[in-house]
Amino acid sequence: MTEYKVQKTDEQWRKELTPEQYRVLREKGTERPGTGEYNLHFEDGIYKCAACDAPLFESESKFDAHCGWPSFDKAISENSVVEKKDYSFGMVRTEILCGTCGGHLGHVFDDGPTETGMRYCINSASLGFKKEGESEK
Repeated sequence: MTEYKVQKTDEQWRKELTPEQYRVLREKGTERPGTGEYNLHFEDGIYKCAACDAPLFESESKFDAHCGWPSFDKAISENSVVEKKDYSFGMVRTEILCGTCGGHLGHVFDDGPTETGMRYCINSASLGFKKEGESEK
């Protein structure tokens, strides 16, 4: 079992996250395709975990996969995400979790169109965004 740097009680997560963020990040939910804030968002900056603010993806790695969710071809660093086998819904997929807090981000597939061949399919509800040049809050 992975030990995460940021650990909080269920009650703390419920207080800090919106109901939709909690459903996706803590209960492994999925937002409806095409509805997320960052699906067609292409500003320069860093996509971060909505739960713990850890950097996850750079804008340079984002592309439009026409799947309805924000898609990236690589994580910002080797430790920023954790991969876990997911056997839910009668499928075998690779779930992506935040490497810092363990929040559910989405899934990764090996059908991406870039040289990495990867498509990190991420829920907008699990993301925050820091625009390039924007100072820390």
